[in-house]
Amino acid sequence: MKTFAIVLASLLMGSGAAAKCIPHTEAENKIGAQECVTGQVVSVGQSKSGTFFLNFCQNYRECPFTVVVFPSHVKDVGDVRALEGKTIEIFGKITSWRGHAEIVLRDVRQLKGESAKLPPVPKEYDAERKGKFSPKAPSAPKSKASPQ
Repeated sequence: MKTFAIVLASLLMGSGAAAKCIPHTEAENKIGAQECVTGQVVSVGQSKSGTFFLNFCQNYRECPFTVVVFPSHVKDVGDVRALEGKTIEIFGKITSWRGHAEIVLRDVRQLKGESAKLPPVPKEYDAERKGKFSPKAPSAPKSKASPQ
């Protein structure tokens, strides 16, 4: 299944490689289309479930476009937090969720240019821990109190 997804992403990238990217503000007019979308990532948010959101507006709730990275895709994409403040180009199918356009980022090959050079996720990242990932160093184990 993963091989199929990689082949599909490669085919999609090949067909869209020559396409000009549209601004993120126009993505809502292209729902259902395979497009390249560009914009500056203003912030990277993470939900309690571990899903990352690349936000292109100060107020993400009013933004017409978002990039979503589900926990199961993080290892195939890389540390998306490194995209904050950068202008990216992303290719994929534009879908609608709660009235906003979005692209689900499943593979780093959906990104073009410098944004495709993401660092790998930290070794301690575990998508199964759902939202408990932190970039901080692991804390020392708690010592057991000795019985008296």
